[in-house]
Amino acid sequence: SENPSVTLFREYLRIDTVHPKPDYDAAVRFLERVGTDLGLACQKVEVCQGRVVLILTWQGTNPRLRSILLNSHTDVVPVFEEHWTYPPFEAVKDSQGNIYARGAQDMKCVSIQYLEAIRRLKTEGKSFARTIHLTFVPDEEVGGHKGMEMFVQRPEFKALNVGFAMDEGLASPSDTFSVFYGERSPWWIKVKCMGSPGHGSRFISNTAAEKMHKVINSFLAFRESEKQRLKSDSSLSLGDVTSLNMTMLEGGVSFNVVPSEMAASFDIRIPPTVDLKAFEEQVATWCRGAGDGVTYEFHQKCMDQHITSTEESDPWWKAFSGVCRDMKLQLKLEIFPAATDSRYIRAVRHPAIGFSPMNRTPVLLHDHNEFLNEQVFLRGIEIYARLLTALVSVPPLPAEG
Repeated sequence: SENPSVTLFREYLRIDTVHPKPDYDAAVRFLERVGTDLGLACQKVEVCQGRVVLILTWQGTNPRLRSILLNSHTDVVPVFEEHWTYPPFEAVKDSQGNIYARGAQDMKCVSIQYLEAIRRLKTEGKSFARTIHLTFVPDEEVGGHKGMEMFVQRPEFKALNVGFAMDEGLASPSDTFSVFYGERSPWWIKVKCMGSPGHGSRFISNTAAEKMHKVINSFLAFRESEKQRLKSDSSLSLGDVTSLNMTMLEGGVSFNVVPSEMAASFDIRIPPTVDLKAFEEQVATWCRGAGDGVTYEFHQKCMDQHITSTEESDPWWKAFSGVCRDMKLQLKLEIFPAATDSRYIRAVRHPAIGFSPMNRTPVLLHDHNEFLNEQVFLRGIEIYARLLTALVSVPPLPAEG
């Protein structure tokens, strides 16, 4: 009696694509099988060894028009099975219809919803002028550096002729649906402090630890100010402020030896409203203020701050938001607080919206007991079918002749 779309979703969830050794081959075989069943053209692009992007295409009647890109990633984050009620790769469905599995929200649901929305439209006999491409990419959960970041630079991506893209969003515990039109820029900074070494029994001057103390105080004082700014202004969401966390601390060789070097690593996420050059100068000022021999280096430094238009004058947004109004979906426009592959799509100047149609659902991505209710999942297929119909029906734009 189970809906076939739900059965397909659970089948995909059972494919173990967890890091550090995701079974990408099995995922691609599964998705290629579904695409072939739907009559979609299949193309595989190996962006680097062992990393394949699968492209499924529903060709439009006018290939000169810009296409709609539906992106999703095949990998999922690790699990701690002892904290799960059900095995995380068995896709158990409980009596309430909740489907428990790693990837249930992030983001295998969206992959299958895309495909099942297309199945529905094809079954209804629909055809459209614009082409729809579905891309299934690897390695998003480890930064996308061997996935979408490389793919957008390749001729195969340029040949997709993308006009508008959709990618993952987040669940929403309220009635509203979250829509993400931009992302914070992730900066990973490692600060090194050099100082005088010596015996642990003495008051050594100019130690690395004293400098590190000043560095940490400066960074965490800023963290506290942003935390309070978010707390005190109900109009702000997490994506509107800069988050900063110290994630690693290194140094020392023995209890009785004052180390000559210490290092601290910080994960910083910066909203597109912030002047990045000015922010880096602030980081430099904190380091200079800690004393001589204090340096910093970037392990990740995203400088792209492109956002996608949500003005009603924009034809893509007008189509997207119009469907949501017709379906009486309450939207909450936000800056995505973390990072998705959308940032690479926007960086090559294509508008992209992050949207996972999961309201009245706790946010459980990367958490224990990740689940999605089957009725929420099925409603998402209906939403995507309506959205796709509107987006592929956007009239030819001036730039398209």
